[in-house]
Amino acid sequence: MPLSNPKQRLRDFIASESAGGIILIIAAAIALVIANSPALSFYEAWLGTPVYFRAGDLVTIDKPLLLWINDGLMALFFFLIGLEVKREIVEGDLGSWKQASLSIYAALGGMIVPALVFAAINSGSPENLRGWAIPAATDIAFALGLLALLGKRVPTALKALLLTVAIIDDIGAIAIIAFFYTENLNLQALGLALVPAALMLLLNRAGVARTIPYVLLGALLWVCVLKSGVHATLAGVATAMFIPIASGKERPLERLEHALHPWVAFFVLPVFAFANAGVSFAGVGIDAFTSTLSLGIIAGLVIGKQVGVFGACWIASKSGITALPAGVSLRHIYGLSCLAGIGFTMSLFIGNLAFEDEGQIAAVKLGVLCASLIAAIAGMTILRFAPGARSGSMTA
Repeated sequence: MPLSNPKQRLRDFIASESAGGIILIIAAAIALVIANSPALSFYEAWLGTPVYFRAGDLVTIDKPLLLWINDGLMALFFFLIGLEVKREIVEGDLGSWKQASLSIYAALGGMIVPALVFAAINSGSPENLRGWAIPAATDIAFALGLLALLGKRVPTALKALLLTVAIIDDIGAIAIIAFFYTENLNLQALGLALVPAALMLLLNRAGVARTIPYVLLGALLWVCVLKSGVHATLAGVATAMFIPIASGKERPLERLEHALHPWVAFFVLPVFAFANAGVSFAGVGIDAFTSTLSLGIIAGLVIGKQVGVFGACWIASKSGITALPAGVSLRHIYGLSCLAGIGFTMSLFIGNLAFEDEGQIAAVKLGVLCASLIAAIAGMTILRFAPGARSGSMTA
């Protein structure tokens, strides 16, 4: 079946993301085991390994391995997200208000309410308020991976809804990073970033379908954005916007998206999880779990996501503004709203941007891990006993 077939694209996406979510869980678990074993020192030394890149006298990048993973490797993840967003807007479920409205309401509720819950809990701790966006994120790989374990008990329409909610959620996270977590702008480097961007625009207008020129110019854009002070992963999103969806009989965006999915699902995200999920519980008391930072994240992801996602869908469907997909009940929506509280990858990513203090970062990791575990158990339990897909619905 050709790549351009929408149903086949959805099935392929869910299959790769679901399997990737399981690998992600394993990588995070291994990191936790290592961080609480005698191998902790080797783990920390590995993350701190200096990696140096130099191109003559023009470019010098000297970072520990952890930052190369978070700034460089994750740019591929954001590039893939950008490709998905562009395709969904131009050809998919985000192309019209009627198709996208329920997902948009759910995503907005799932970002705004958790942020408000976090801010309310940390109102007396101004040093923590910079982390308000941490519980606003949803981890698509984890959530879809858990949905896959339920098989045909879950309607495919619910998986498609979760997919579009997560994509809109990612758009919001990208905007948050760009506007709230960018400091010390280097306007000269930012100006230089316009050069590869302009060249990619010209390639797009000329109908160039070969992807190598875009990739090379995207790498140059990444360097310029890194040096500008804007978070470098946003270069991945910007590059994706220039990739043509169609050029004659060629479909370069789908070709890149299809090629990148396994690399991101089975390498990029697991490596990120392994590098960032290693939390040592040595010397950690109950106060670490009950700090306002940890509690704000847990409450935001577990309670805020449920209230925001389910509440928005309930109001929109009951008021007649939009309708639930065929075969999807409010019980399914509630289970989805619980799974949306799995914030793992993006929440940890934003937490690393928000804080530099090791104590705060440790609290962020504890909060995200605890919340994601609670959300996963709650969502799986609810969906496990929810009505299965109707006989006439599409199965994955």
